[in-house]
Amino acid sequence: MKTIAVRDLTKCTKDCLCLYVCPTGATDTEDGKIDTDKCIDDCRQCVDACPSGAMSLVSEEVPKIYPPQHYRENAVRQKMYKLADSKLRQEQIAKALHEESTDENEKTFLKGIAKSNRLMAEDLMREGGYLLPQSNNVKALLSYLQESDFPEAEQDTLKKLLRHTTGKLLGLL
Repeated sequence: MKTIAVRDLTKCTKDCLCLYVCPTGATDTEDGKIDTDKCIDDCRQCVDACPSGAMSLVSEEVPKIYPPQHYRENAVRQKMYKLADSKLRQEQIAKALHEESTDENEKTFLKGIAKSNRLMAEDLMREGGYLLPQSNNVKALLSYLQESDFPEAEQDTLKKLLRHTTGKLLGLL
């Protein structure tokens, strides 16, 4: 029974020590995912190095139980979403300027600005309750999509992506 590393994004302080100590490069700090094919059975190097206690080992055969979403007041969530929306607009502006630019240094800079804003928006949405497959917000969204005229093919794609990401949908669908 193989044991693999998992990251609890609610505890992760992005010190990135896991990235530096992983002998196979299985950990990706950009998206929080760990490549289970690269992860060495019972290695523990990332677990032992993580100062925030965000890394732990789980058995691949045991269904993953995710922690509940941290509670946020509605006013706080709304401000997070507003800021995330601002970051997404900034990303779009940077991408548009990148397309218009002829200067390679400027293009590189704008590409970095776009990526940075995308990551900040994703972090804000995650902390607000989206992008975590176990969150009630995601469950409510998927339930809404099932009841609406949202195209079935896209629903199936979302479900497959969630299954791939979480291993199981935790009884959601």
